[in-house]
Amino acid sequence: MLSGFVVFLLVIIVLLAVPVTLTYRVTWQRSFQSNMTLQWLFGLVRIQLPSTASTTTDRAQETVTITEPKKLPASRKANPMIALRQKAFRQRLFRLIGDLWHAVHKQHVTLRIRIGLGDPADTGQLWALVGPLSGMLATIQDAMIEIEPEFIDTVFELDSSGKIRIIPLQLLYLAFGLLLSPAFWRGVNQMRNAAK
Repeated sequence: MLSGFVVFLLVIIVLLAVPVTLTYRVTWQRSFQSNMTLQWLFGLVRIQLPSTASTTTDRAQETVTITEPKKLPASRKANPMIALRQKAFRQRLFRLIGDLWHAVHKQHVTLRIRIGLGDPADTGQLWALVGPLSGMLATIQDAMIEIEPEFIDTVFELDSSGKIRIIPLQLLYLAFGLLLSPAFWRGVNQMRNAAK
């Protein structure tokens, strides 16, 4: 019985160690659209993921349902900025982003993001954290990355394409590392406490 479990566990580990290749194109402006192809076992398994496209009216309906709960008092809102203000949480998050970046093998990757929170002060606080990161990402040779702030309107636009190869086992290792990090949970707890 124990040997059967060990063999099963080894098979799962081996399968998770096989690289997965994703060729993709994702855009989110007035509507969300994606086109993705997944390859596994070195091309023996090839899956064309269904293209998704949401119309502008669908997005408007989603926005209504999302914004209605935001009428709660400000003290009840979960504000991620509270966690991001903590240096240890910020450093752990940036470390995770760096580890993920190095774990993913990239080809012809482009990423353009335009983001605004609707309030110039909130967008300014966000950009104080994201701006230096954006500057560093712009100099990376593996990909072409642009992040632009929008200080007037509430907006999130994304345009990305490329080919990436990941090893699921490596991503699981990084995820467990984050979940075992005290700095991460301190930030999450502070965010929860502020929302009470």
